[in-house]
Amino acid sequence: MLTRALIVVLAILNLGVACWWLLRDAPQKPAPVPQPAGVAELRWVPGGVDAAEAADATAAAPAAPLMDREPAEKTAVAPTPAPAAPARPEIAKPQVAEATPVAAAAKPVTPPAPVPAPEKPATRPVAAEPARCVALGPFADRAAATSAQGKAGSVMSQVRLREQPAASGSARFRVMLPAAANREEAQATVKRIVAAGLSDYYIISQGEDINAVALGQYRNREGAERRMAAVQAAGFQPRLVASGDAGQWWLEGQLAAGTQPAQAQQRSGAAQSRSLECARLR
Repeated sequence: MLTRALIVVLAILNLGVACWWLLRDAPQKPAPVPQPAGVAELRWVPGGVDAAEAADATAAAPAAPLMDREPAEKTAVAPTPAPAAPARPEIAKPQVAEATPVAAAAKPVTPPAPVPAPEKPATRPVAAEPARCVALGPFADRAAATSAQGKAGSVMSQVRLREQPAASGSARFRVMLPAAANREEAQATVKRIVAAGLSDYYIISQGEDINAVALGQYRNREGAERRMAAVQAAGFQPRLVASGDAGQWWLEGQLAAGTQPAQAQQRSGAAQSRSLECARLR
């Protein structure tokens, strides 16, 4: 029963909606707005005629009284086909200008390939000249070797002085203090030497160096010079005395770049020039 009642209700509702649809009023079009007197009506002109031409056409039309012009304007509202405006030659110019980018985009202009620069011939690195070392001499004493070092100047670097002992091996070097006036003064000097912490000393009792204090005798100059430095540090002024066959002094060093051994020998005044391994200078 409930189902039948629902069906009847739905049927009644559908029937009511259908009646409302059939009996409803049709939508009315809005009333046209009345055009004021003396005002020209705006019209859309088909065919692409621009506003300048329309203004020229309106200005060329003969002026008429407002009462006579109103029926003409009402008549013009009727849909009559407008004559096609003649094509202006200026319109074709933008089309050509627009076609140019399209054509350029369709076919890009490829720049010319760069011409490779000619390759320069590879230059071989210049090999550095190996270092050359020499020994110049012989010189009679250390002072002569030092003077030769000053004459050589900048043609030699890492210079050092080396003494070559005599072949017989009879050379001796003694470190001595100046001779005193008498024995008592020599003994007073010895007391000062002992107080300074020095050893290996004795007073010469005869000969030319009588009353002088000897502080050691050495076979090579290097040992004698070390002893002199220690005595000087204690406040004394010793001297170095060489006896026997004297040795020879040599000037050793590295030649400057581009310098020949003969050039260094000539500048230093040496009698001989010997090749030397540079490793011995280090």
